[in-house]
Amino acid sequence: MARPAEQVNTGYNDAQGVNNSPRSTYIYKDLSLYFTPNPVSGDVTMVTDVQDIKRSVRNLVLTNRFEKPFHPEIASHVRDLLFERFTPITFNLLRNRIETVLANYEPRVSVTDVEIDDTGEAIDGNELNVRIFFTLKNDPQIQSVDILLERVR
Repeated sequence: MARPAEQVNTGYNDAQGVNNSPRSTYIYKDLSLYFTPNPVSGDVTMVTDVQDIKRSVRNLVLTNRFEKPFHPEIASHVRDLLFERFTPITFNLLRNRIETVLANYEPRVSVTDVEIDDTGEAIDGNELNVRIFFTLKNDPQIQSVDILLERVR
C-alpha cells in the first residue's frame, strides 16, 4: 500500500522547520576576565556570544610574537608598526596584518572593513584608533570593535 505524498518526507520537513533560525543553536561562552561572581550561583560570570567574539578579536590584534605559550606563530605584529612613521603605506600594512591574523586564527568572524583614525590628534598623541567591522559566520549583522593602539615606550 502506497503512502500519501505529504507523509513521505515528514521527518525532513520537521527538521527544516526546527532549524530555520538565522543563528546557530551553538552559543559561544568564555569566562569573564574581571572574575566577578555570579550573584545567584557564586561562580565566575560567563561572557557569551558576541561579547566573547569581540574580546577574542581584540586579544588577537593585540598579541605579539611569543606572547602565546607554545604558539609563536599567533601574532598580529601590529605594535611593531606603531614605531614607524604614519604614512598611507603604514596604514595599509596595519590593515593587512589585522585582516590576516583574524582570517587565520578567528574562524567565527569574517572581516568586512578596518578603519584607522588618521586624524592629526591621534598621530601627534602617538596612538591610533582602530575600528574593525566584521560579521559572525552564523549572523549577517555587522559588529564592530574599537581598539586603541598606543606607543608604550
